[in-house]
Amino acid sequence: NAREVHELATRHGIKVMLDATRAVENAYFIQQRESGYATKTVADILREFCSYSDGCTMSGKKDALVNIGGWLALNDEQHYAEASNLVVLYEGLHTYGGMAGRDMEAMARGIVESVADDHIRARVGQVEYLGRKLIDAAIPVVRPIGGHAVYLDAKAFYPHLDQEQFPAQALTASLYEDSGVRAMERGIVSAGRDKETGKNHRPALELVRLTIPRRVYTQAHMDLTAESVIEVYDKRLTARGLKLVHEPRYLRFFQARFAPL
Repeated sequence: NAREVHELATRHGIKVMLDATRAVENAYFIQQRESGYATKTVADILREFCSYSDGCTMSGKKDALVNIGGWLALNDEQHYAEASNLVVLYEGLHTYGGMAGRDMEAMARGIVESVADDHIRARVGQVEYLGRKLIDAAIPVVRPIGGHAVYLDAKAFYPHLDQEQFPAQALTASLYEDSGVRAMERGIVSAGRDKETGKNHRPALELVRLTIPRRVYTQAHMDLTAESVIEVYDKRLTARGLKLVHEPRYLRFFQARFAPL
């Protein structure tokens, strides 16, 4: 629907900015799932996809295969000039934006390699491999499996825990205790509190994200992760919830501390 969104926005004089952080994975799924794109390369699909925007932001730590950096791309010369002035105030000259030369070179190479069909096929395939193993073991996961992570359904995992007992956070702790696998809570902790009442937001989804870095893990690592999830699932009815013992003012999911109930 990106084409239709851009056409509508253009008619009303509205600029469309693309969050391109997962754009390569999106292009791959277009190739695999949408009619008319099966014979096109991921790079060609990505170019078309980006053409339906007026600019983009990009975190290089995802698709671009690097550990630091990102960029802002703009079609409008006036907006580009303004952004170039602002970057001097906050990051560094527009020629490097606060990044080291080595990191810019790595990102330039990463951009080229990230759109190679063989790479993205293998990258998504590794995530799908983990997802299939968990589905075969009847583990509750979000379907279909995504391109960068497998999401565990913590509500289905721990149906005996109230959401105020932080079931997704409890699941991440159990996985780490069992195998050292580090996962990410995406539920009530991440949702934060209502500014007016101070009560926790209670999102519909209570998930644990198993994010797979690119070119880091082997199939054996995926097998170990699956084995750990299955082991924790087998013991799910004995799991206890958590309580907050330290809650920072902002973005508590990064620095909060918990204790078992």
